[in-house]
Amino acid sequence: MWFECCTKQGVLCVLVLLCCGVLSNCRQINNNNNNNNNNNNNNNNILTFNTSLSVNSDWETTGILSVPVLGNGYLFCQARDVTTNNNTHYWDYYVHWDIPEKAKNDSNVFSLGDKYLMPRSYLVFKSFSGNLTGKYSCHLHYRDTQIDSRVFNLTLQQSKMYGYQQQAMASQQYQPQQQQQPGPDQYQQQQGYQPQAGYQQPQPPQQQQQGYQPPQQQQQGYQPPQQQQQGYQPQAQQQQYGQQDQYGGQQQQQQPQPQQASFQEFIETQESKEGVRFSWNVWPSSRIEATRMVVPVAATYTPLKKRDDLPTICYEPLKCTQMQCGAILNPLCQVDFRSKMWVCCFCFQRNPFPSAYASISEQSQPAELFPTYSTIEYTIMRQQNLPPIFLFLVDTCVDEEELNALKESITMSLSLMPANALVGLITFGRHVYVHVLANEVMRRQYVFPGMKDQTAKTVQEYLGVGLKTTPQTQVGETFSRVIILTVGSLFSQSGHYSHSRVIIKAQTQMPGQAAPAPQPGHMNNRFLQPVQECEMMLQDILADLRRDPWPVNTGKRPLRASGAALSIAIGLLEACYPNTGGRILTFLGGACSYGPGMVVDDDLRKPIRSHHDIDKDNCQYMKKAVKFYEGLAKCVAENGHVVDLYACALDQVGLHEMKYCSNYTGGHMVLGDSFNSSLFRTTFQRVFARDEKGNLEMAFNASIEVKTSRELKIAGALGPCVSGNEKGPNVAEMEIGIGNTTKWKMCGITPSTTVSIFFEVANQQGSDVPGGRGHVQFITRYQHPTGKTIVRVTTVARNWADAQSGQQYIALGFDQEAAAVLMARLAVHRSETDQDGTDVLRWVDRMLIRLCQKFGEFTPNDPTSYRFQENFSLYPQFMFHLRRSQFLQVFNNSPDETSFYRCMLNRECVTECLTMIQPVLYSYSFNGIEAVMLDTSSIQPDRVLLLDTFFLVLIFLGETMAAWKKEGYHEQEEYASFKELLQSPADDSQDILATRFPIPRYVETEQGGSQARFLLSKVNPSQTHNNAMYGGSAIPDPNATDGGAPVLTDDVSLQVFMEHLKKLAVTSNA
Repeated sequence: MWFECCTKQGVLCVLVLLCCGVLSNCRQINNNNNNNNNNNNNNNNILTFNTSLSVNSDWETTGILSVPVLGNGYLFCQARDVTTNNNTHYWDYYVHWDIPEKAKNDSNVFSLGDKYLMPRSYLVFKSFSGNLTGKYSCHLHYRDTQIDSRVFNLTLQQSKMYGYQQQAMASQQYQPQQQQQPGPDQYQQQQGYQPQAGYQQPQPPQQQQQGYQPPQQQQQGYQPPQQQQQGYQPQAQQQQYGQQDQYGGQQQQQQPQPQQASFQEFIETQESKEGVRFSWNVWPSSRIEATRMVVPVAATYTPLKKRDDLPTICYEPLKCTQMQCGAILNPLCQVDFRSKMWVCCFCFQRNPFPSAYASISEQSQPAELFPTYSTIEYTIMRQQNLPPIFLFLVDTCVDEEELNALKESITMSLSLMPANALVGLITFGRHVYVHVLANEVMRRQYVFPGMKDQTAKTVQEYLGVGLKTTPQTQVGETFSRVIILTVGSLFSQSGHYSHSRVIIKAQTQMPGQAAPAPQPGHMNNRFLQPVQECEMMLQDILADLRRDPWPVNTGKRPLRASGAALSIAIGLLEACYPNTGGRILTFLGGACSYGPGMVVDDDLRKPIRSHHDIDKDNCQYMKKAVKFYEGLAKCVAENGHVVDLYACALDQVGLHEMKYCSNYTGGHMVLGDSFNSSLFRTTFQRVFARDEKGNLEMAFNASIEVKTSRELKIAGALGPCVSGNEKGPNVAEMEIGIGNTTKWKMCGITPSTTVSIFFEVANQQGSDVPGGRGHVQFITRYQHPTGKTIVRVTTVARNWADAQSGQQYIALGFDQEAAAVLMARLAVHRSETDQDGTDVLRWVDRMLIRLCQKFGEFTPNDPTSYRFQENFSLYPQFMFHLRRSQFLQVFNNSPDETSFYRCMLNRECVTECLTMIQPVLYSYSFNGIEAVMLDTSSIQPDRVLLLDTFFLVLIFLGETMAAWKKEGYHEQEEYASFKELLQSPADDSQDILATRFPIPRYVETEQGGSQARFLLSKVNPSQTHNNAMYGGSAIPDPNATDGGAPVLTDDVSLQVFMEHLKKLAVTSNA
């Protein structure tokens, strides 16, 4: 048996080997060369030690495994390649450390052990605040017998540690070897194994971007001060919550600890690299301790996270042969290059490499083993490439102006699609019309009655699609259910039906009469044609399309068969292209008032349901409609298709009932006022946005599967997904969201689609966690817009905390931003399943109080003594704004609006969700541009405010600024600086509008304006009509000229909320 030891500081990793014989049955290694190398390496080392090293001839050597841990440095000891001869196992070996007494008493030194697989152990130095020089011994045990040991003489040079001499550290940073991306079926040469970097030293910003410099000009009257401003970068969207204290409003003077800064950098790096953020980045070692942490162990994962350096290889991924595992080979797996075996890091199964991997070695490794390739994409070449499908579902019960605008948008979208994309068209009013787009002599369409629900089977039979039959067995449609309409060239007084100014003759095929059939063995695609072949035909149909001719009486709504049309569209795709990527783009101009899925009748005297009606159970059609659309959503999700909902109307259209069609399939949900608005036109155009390679920024027919270590089980998921109904041994007993499965279908995903996965720690109290780290693997399989099938694999690992002394490290691993988003999604999920919003608010309050009790520092029964840890300080502020948000407060919102807001919260990334929960407020003045508190004290007369709520971008002019603008000062040359000041927030708002989907509403207002209510409803009401007369603002602002604008509200302020929270945290037993 032999050991390998290394030291790590930041990204510096040095291997020091000094060898001499210890065991009698060991062969001696040449000491001279090793000692010389060690002496050369130690000249510039920060951590230096001497060690003895021997190699037992019975063991083989393999590659090195290095794991990032929380700390500035560590000693690493690993017993490599323990064989399983003589009935021995990996878990029979373990390692422990003996350290000096002064190190035992130092809380900054601790060890992380491993009792499974290849025994390894870390002696971690969290900080180097003392002289810890001494002898550190490492012992290897086989079961209860010590079989080997090493002694290290360790010298710590404090003057060179982190935080003391950053310039000296920079000259010693480790430069990783550049690696080339592997080609198809190729292995690239890799010089040794480069250990992954852990918590790296944060680098100072290289340069600050400066804003505009107002010109120095002579002005008459008031001359504003000419100062430099710091530019605002909307692309970064860095939310500067931490610049000012959330309770007292004073700027925080203390600098963050190096450890916390380094850990925050690690979180940001992992999100940009892997698309993963965990609520806890150090996991508790037992199920009981995980329950006490209040916030569950969970992760947000963005499957299509954009990366410039994402490796792509063109062969099948290598899976674990253990039947109940199926994890994919990744850099965290142990590899035996001599015997061509690899050990799964999830189930510890030994797997042989296939013959294609025969030439691999430590110097020539496959791409999936590269340490930097923890996220990798496999292109599956054996499957057929299928083009994307777009089926338009158009509501014709709208005004001519609205219909013409919608037709223009659809025509525009045809030019944005790939040339091989398949398109189809279905229009509906009182009846449903399926248009034939094949190149035929006469234009034809199939008509279905709108009052009847059509199943996929009936659609398949009546349209003759998806049938692999011969002409002799093809059967025509019956007159009682469907009519084939042929465009006539001559006008006749009888036997004709006038529709959309086109004369259509009704013809019937009797049962048993042969109909035109597709070629034997091929699918009949008269309704879905390549856009390059049918674009002219489709444009002609759209040009002739008119408003639904069915008469609408006074006081009545148009008869709109939205439910029947959607069921026919789903049935058409299911019959033609099951389990193939396709989108149903549904355009709604009003609520369904006819047939299945009806949400309101045609009598205008009966309004559509409101939240009050839902609370009182006074909804005649809602429950039946919800059941109908949820059934359609499950059906379309099983076939891998997407349903987009584009609702543009001044009244509700029934999104509350139809939300499952979008939420289960990952389809877009857009809510607007008119199809003729720039908001809808730009949003719809952005659906077909392309990446730098010219491909559509969307994926089809996706599924995501999660693999975990034995000690971690999957509780469920929240997001635009539906259960894949695949169970396994890692399914948790507790169910959160969509649970009882390890796989979910996400039929449509975009680069911003983010799903939340919730876990449960299964390890029991008192039992050790093997491995020192837990592993999670996300396997996403999707259809690329080019038709290729791609599998993206992301494998991550986090540390298990020590059962006795790991509490402080669990707290350091808390990600308050990710936790706030996860708890917000949980609260919304509870609101969807329990209509009583008061209970949800109580649950949010209860969870917040328990978390503050668990991780706060306070003296019992003394609220003034309460202190938050640095990485917990913003979490109560997020919960305060969540309680006031439109996600939980339905007052002044319709059910359709609430469904839209919750839909977006359930699918966006962490940064965007935080913007929804706590909007971002920027201040523009002659003193510069800065992010300010979302508080009434920020509303000043000499400021221009930019509010970003994700759904709304608002520019607010203070009283003085608005008066100057009305006087026309910005139009005068001598006040050019004032003109630039007004233009700066407008330019920044356009940058926000250019990068967001869907396009937010853009509003410009001023102090006292009618639309200023959007700002006043979001700010913290620190100054209201109740306290304004007694001295103004509760939060002093050093840059404010007065106390800000009071808000007429009875809501409690953040200051009152925090005081009450502290009082409950130090006294309550919640």
